[in-house]
Amino acid sequence: MKKLRKASAVLMSLTLLTSVMAACASSEEKTPSNGADKTNAGGTSATAEGVNKEGFPIVSKPLTLKMMSQDAGVADWNKMPVIQEMEKLTGIKLQFQNSPIDSFETKKNLVFASGDLPDIFYGADLKAAEQVTYGSQGVLIPLESYIDGGYAPNLKKIFDENPDIRKSFTTPDGHIYALPFIDKAAVWYRGPMWYNGKFLKSLGVTELPKTTDELYAFLKRVKDEDANKNGKPDEIPLTSVKLDDLRMYFLGFWGIYDEVIYVDKEHKVHYTPQQEGYKGYLTFLNRLWNENLLDHETFSQTDDQKKAKGKNNRVALFNDYNAHFTLGGEPSPDNPLMTPVKSEIAGSPVYGMHPGISKNGTFAISSSNPAPEATMRWIDYLYSYDGATLFSQGPENLLWKYKNKETHEKEWLPVPGGGDRKEYRGTITPNYGILTPGINLSELSKGLRSEFDEWIDKENAEKLVPIGKAPYPNVYLTNEEQSEASALLSDLNTYVKQMEAKFVTGQESLDNWDKYVNQVKKMGGDRLTELYQAAYDRWNTGS
Repeated sequence: MKKLRKASAVLMSLTLLTSVMAACASSEEKTPSNGADKTNAGGTSATAEGVNKEGFPIVSKPLTLKMMSQDAGVADWNKMPVIQEMEKLTGIKLQFQNSPIDSFETKKNLVFASGDLPDIFYGADLKAAEQVTYGSQGVLIPLESYIDGGYAPNLKKIFDENPDIRKSFTTPDGHIYALPFIDKAAVWYRGPMWYNGKFLKSLGVTELPKTTDELYAFLKRVKDEDANKNGKPDEIPLTSVKLDDLRMYFLGFWGIYDEVIYVDKEHKVHYTPQQEGYKGYLTFLNRLWNENLLDHETFSQTDDQKKAKGKNNRVALFNDYNAHFTLGGEPSPDNPLMTPVKSEIAGSPVYGMHPGISKNGTFAISSSNPAPEATMRWIDYLYSYDGATLFSQGPENLLWKYKNKETHEKEWLPVPGGGDRKEYRGTITPNYGILTPGINLSELSKGLRSEFDEWIDKENAEKLVPIGKAPYPNVYLTNEEQSEASALLSDLNTYVKQMEAKFVTGQESLDNWDKYVNQVKKMGGDRLTELYQAAYDRWNTGS
């Protein structure tokens, strides 16, 4: 699970520049490139003979479809029990055109350029520009009428109960060209901050800091009181890798939800680097730097070097997916999740929470697909409890069995042949190491979760969820807006990152803050805010 979670966290925590959806303003309808009998506005085929809207198998006669996906390289997909089970259940056989994860993007671009299309794109990380460009060209077909026409009852129910999800994957021309991964229970946008429990114990800390002043005082004690009790002044109160790992979490202490663009509770969009709260963040880190409380190798070290310091019991406060990934040892509630602290900014702290859906599309149907209705029924199964269970945990009685089927309570079975359960899972399901279509439900892991998993949920519920909000929804910009925003951000991101390091390390005095803000505005900070405000307003009003 560690491997999968980390891979998923990386995939689910892309920067705002790459995650905000771009779109084409044109609503021109075009004929599918292969001349298939599909309506351009997302209508179903003229006929759907032999496709059952309910029950299994899905098709009355065997059907073979070509699927393209990323491959973590753990096992042959044809031999995976999950794939074999789906073929028996649905009557649909898949032929795979997979590519290694690191070369998938190149292969995907070549496929789109050549016109030699698979029938299905699965786990394909379809960016907004790809959805709209290839959707408007008829390469990807609209999905909404299949969803609304009875071929996807699970998705239809999800969309009806969560209209924000539907509109977050509906392009300006009114079509849905791709489907997301949905996880409404998700909390973390990326790994959070953790305290070293051994340091807390040695310093006699029984209550975690609740304000920036209390946090400073704690970090000062770590430095001055030999928190690791080795007789050496080698403690590092706060460590980071280029601030990328702590920036979003710390900005919340000053009322900011994201490091680039966020919308507040009053529906007002902000560009973070020119906000007063951002100055507070820089001022605090500069103070820590000047007093040697922030690791002076922050801007030069690698993640592995940071982890080595943690395993040597030198670090008090740090970022990671779980504390033991940095500190070593086993998962333990002795290393608590950091409670976000309050600053001088009214309404702080806040937390930029995961939006509950993937930024990019995970599934699409191409114009070469001879049976879109059957394909939609196939994928819809992954948005049900049974389908999500199959793809996330494998077939019943392989790695798990029911203790109580009525309540969905499960228990683990011994790993066939021994070995690591998480690694074995990668040999039975394609949903390993990549972000795939489907849904995560709390019921899926009922009875399978460890005490540590339950503790993490409790920490999140107490410390993050009450102050959390998604920074900015999945929103489509028009082509013109996206081009302008991308050009502005290209220069702004470089300048802001350089100035952040200079302000924190003291190379640039914070007395020059107003000069810095004026330069940001001159480079387009206000215009960027206008672009994202307009896109958000369209999304929020459904127009």
